[in-house]
Amino acid sequence: MRLSLLDRSRTRAGHPDAEAVTGTVERAVHAERLGYERFWVAEHHAVPGIGSGAPAVLLAAVGARTSTIRIGSGGVMLPLHQPLVVAEQALLLEALHPGRVDLGLGRSLGFTRPVREALRRRADEPDTFEDDLAELRGYVDGTGSVTARPAAVRPVPLHLLATGRGIAVAARLGLPVVVGGPVLESDQVTDALADYRREFRPHRGSTPSVTVSLDVTLADDDATARELALPEAWAMARSRQTGEFGALESPATIRAAAWGDQVRRRVEESLDRAVAGGPATVRRRLERLAELTGADELLASTSTYDRDALLASDAMLRELVA
Repeated sequence: MRLSLLDRSRTRAGHPDAEAVTGTVERAVHAERLGYERFWVAEHHAVPGIGSGAPAVLLAAVGARTSTIRIGSGGVMLPLHQPLVVAEQALLLEALHPGRVDLGLGRSLGFTRPVREALRRRADEPDTFEDDLAELRGYVDGTGSVTARPAAVRPVPLHLLATGRGIAVAARLGLPVVVGGPVLESDQVTDALADYRREFRPHRGSTPSVTVSLDVTLADDDATARELALPEAWAMARSRQTGEFGALESPATIRAAAWGDQVRRRVEESLDRAVAGGPATVRRRLERLAELTGADELLASTSTYDRDALLASDAMLRELVA
């Protein structure tokens, strides 16, 4: 499988949010040195645990510090934007960093109701995602009703982030699909991806392409890797209680906290699902995933409290998959 990284600019307790985004840029430089295929960033609005709300701005900074690695969004949430504006941002990035830009697109409306209201997005609005996606593609490949500027020398590749029904949309529109979340753990994932490949309608010579996105944490042994993965699992478990996805806390702080039975169960379940371990354990898990999905690419979205351990995990993963 090709190997890429998704960095969500995770904030850390006791540290300013700015460190999250400067850390993202430094991680991209490191990923390029290691030989990763792509480096993607995310779009999350008003989430305490994530510093990246404007992918185009962050990608401009990442592109300025790198020279060869592909850069992209994982993803821009299309329902929150006008297709023409998204196209203009992508084309401007492409003009600055020619031949390196990908545009990953999702359909999330926001983490909480107040965030959705702040984004002027009502839950009862009609779903125009597929039409907006087709319109956007016209702008980035130069066939739209108006010419988005700067005019494209080459089309910006689109990728569709899908957690379920979006897989069928990707097939209808002839787009590469990025699959993550619960669908990867479901019994239907093999059949869903087989349907995607069978029903794929090529667009300008496109062919089916499947990327799987999940957390992958490597360390010298399984116990150390699980400890590194603990802050993300803790944040996720706590968010289901509080409704707020918080900054990463250190393992020591987490271990000293009061753990309710429900939180403990959710943390352990999350750690069991995560691909976290020493090289032999992670290799087995990834080989099994490749067998189930036939994936062309792995997009690793690892987060840890310890930044040095995160970079070391990236290096170990690159060596493992090379």
